[in-house]
Amino acid sequence: MRTARGPRGIVQVTVEDNGPGMTRAIQAKVFEPAFTTKPDGHGYGLATCYRILQSHGGRIWVESVPGEGATFHLDMPRRAKTAD
Repeated sequence: MRTARGPRGIVQVTVEDNGPGMTRAIQAKVFEPAFTTKPDGHGYGLATCYRILQSHGGRIWVESVPGEGATFHLDMPRRAKTAD
């Protein structure tokens, strides 16, 4: 996991793993509600993350190569400071 300051007040978070990776077909669906590749999964975790980030002006996306793990990128706007 890495964090960085991005342009225009964006906080960037990158989360990588060394798992089995994902095909492009799975990457295209991974943020859809109820989509899962796990036998006991419900498919709402990443969909919920996507909607929360989107509603706050952020975004999330994935990059992956089968057999080489996955990298999730999150861009989140910093909250504006309020005057006391």
